[in-house]
Amino acid sequence: MFKEFKEFAMRGNVIDLAVGVIIGGAFGKIVSSLVEDIMMPLIGLLLGGVDFSNLAFTYHKATIKYGMFIQTILDFLIIAFSIFLFIKLINKLTSKQEKAEEPAVPAPSQEEVLLMEIRDLLKAQKSFESDK
Repeated sequence: MFKEFKEFAMRGNVIDLAVGVIIGGAFGKIVSSLVEDIMMPLIGLLLGGVDFSNLAFTYHKATIKYGMFIQTILDFLIIAFSIFLFIKLINKLTSKQEKAEEPAVPAPSQEEVLLMEIRDLLKAQKSFESDK
């Protein structure tokens, strides 16, 4: 059973997934900092200094923090848009690399040109004979 687990854990796709999760976590921290430290203060200024996280009301003994909910929704939208732009940039860069890596189709050699001409002549001769 240990051997099977070792084979499973050492597969390339499992390691790729682990690397993706680690990089995703780090990227998530960067985007969260962007949202919390840069975007939300600017949005708060645009909306007259409103801080969404403090918005709440009390119903009997329960405190409903709808401001935190609004803040979380805005965080999600900004994070999703940031990831969209990041993926779009990566796709653009990889498509440029793929275009650069495409080999040019070599021109046919003289022998190939001659063989194609012979082929075409034989086809023409065969169709001429069948028309008789």
